[in-house]
Parts: sequence; C-alpha cells; structure tokens
Amino acid sequence: MLKSTQITVPKCPLCLNKKIVTDENTGELCCGKCGLVLNDKIVDRGAEWRSFSNDEGDKSRTGAGTSLTMHDMGLSTVIGAVNKDATGKPLTASVKSSIERLRTWDSRSQAYSTADRNLRQALNEMAKLKDKLALTDAVIEKAAYIYRKAMEKKLVRGRSIQGLVAACLYASCRNTETPRTLDDIARGINIRRKDIARCYRLIFRELELKMPVVDPVKGVSRIASIAELSEKSKRKAIMILNRAKEIGIVAGKDPMGIAAAALYLACISIGEVKSQKDISIASGVTEVTIRNRCAGLRQMIKDDE
Repeated sequence: MLKSTQITVPKCPLCLNKKIVTDENTGELCCGKCGLVLNDKIVDRGAEWRSFSNDEGDKSRTGAGTSLTMHDMGLSTVIGAVNKDATGKPLTASVKSSIERLRTWDSRSQAYSTADRNLRQALNEMAKLKDKLALTDAVIEKAAYIYRKAMEKKLVRGRSIQGLVAACLYASCRNTETPRTLDDIARGINIRRKDIARCYRLIFRELELKMPVVDPVKGVSRIASIAELSEKSKRKAIMILNRAKEIGIVAGKDPMGIAAAALYLACISIGEVKSQKDISIASGVTEVTIRNRCAGLRQMIKDDE
C-alpha cells in the first residue's frame, strides 16, 4: 500500500507568516514580513555559472547554444586567441609560433571536405544577407535548414552557391510569411532574378516544400513606410484588403500588387495626395499592375456601398 506524502510549507517561527523569501545572491531564506533569517546556507539548485577564461563579461560555462546557421552547429572546439598559459604568463616565442600553427590547422580541419567548405561559404553569405535585408534569426535558421536538406539531396553540385542561398532565403521568407520579394533578394545578393527563381523552383520541387499563401496585408506596412504614407491610409488599406479576402478576390493575385492597389485606393478615399508612380516605386510592381488590381477593388467597394 502506497503512503501519501504531505508537503509542509515552511513558516516563520516568530510571526507565523508563510511568505518565505529566498535570496539567491546571499544564500539566505528569510521571512517576507518580519525579515527573520531562517537559514543562511541554502543550496543553489540552478545552473552552475563559472568562467574558465579571463573575460569577466562571459560568465557562461557551457558557451553558446547549437545553431544550424553555423557550419559545425557550434559544437567544435576553438583554440583561444590569448597567447598566455594556464597561470596567465605570456608564452615564449617558440611556443607562440607552435600555437599559431595549431590554430591554423584547427581552422582547416573544421572544413576538411568540399561539402564542409561549401556549407561554410553558403552560411557566411546568409549572415551577410541577414543585415542587408533586415531578416530575423528565425528566417536565417530556416534558410540554413533548407540549404542543408538541399545538400543531402545533392542539389548543390553544379549550381552556384549564391543562387541556392538566395533561393533558400526566399523559401524561408515565404515559409515564415516575411514580406520579401524575389527582386529584394536579387538586389541584396546582386544576381539575376531569373537565376534565383530557377533555383527556387528546383528546391521547391525536389524538397516538396509546402508554402503558405502570402497574406497581402503583411506588405502594406512596408510599402506605406517606403512611400511615406500616413497611418490613416495604412489602416484604410488593411480594411479594404480584409474585405477583399472575405469575398475571395485576392486568390491567385500578386500580394504586393494588390497591397499597393489597396493603398492607392485608400489614399484617394481619405484625400492623401500620392501618385501611382510613387506607390509603384515603393512596392516594386508596375503601374499597369496597380491599375488592373484597382479595377477589381473599386468594383468591390462600389458593390458594398
């Protein structure tokens, strides 16, 4: 027969208060009401934070977490750059040259095969594009995952690293619903849009990726900020797009094009002066596309009235 265990809540022997406060810095257990110290030697059951280097700022014993954005996933060892021994004394000239040679071979051994060198170069390109396109860590992590899958399927051989990196980034943006177009990525990495589209179709087909439908509402803020539109126009455009999604007239349309058209109609309705050319430059779609999308949205607004 199992015995039932009863949990006892500690209380202050002086004021009988049950609110006991634990001070992790001093290791004390004290009463929250009268301040009586019940125990001054409690055991810290949290993580062990110790530093084995001379850097006072880094108090993490375990180092950074693993990540797909590093070619070795952050699991390799690195010979430190400080030329001092365990006691803190500077190394002699002969030992220093040996350590420098060891550092060189350590760096080379981490990317020994052609695939490792390819992956390291691709992930470096992704890190550069992250700052250029203002992408989040989640987008880069997803792009690195897609690129690793493409390497497993042997899709990298015979194709440019930049093209596949750009295609993986575009696929990651589509998957995470980040509003970035092919033209944005092509300008960031400085290759032709056609090459990125070709690589994207390849990985989409071979890896059997499932992409969500792009929401045109997510592109409104970006276009409005570039075109310097007011918050009132932005909200009106979002209302128009939400109504268009309910009816179902946004299906199969370019999301940036229909977002630009909704912003143009919103500017007209509230009296804000902004030409089609300005919105066309901000959105990256042609004026003809904006006019064509405006025709369908105008008809919808007229029917609602």
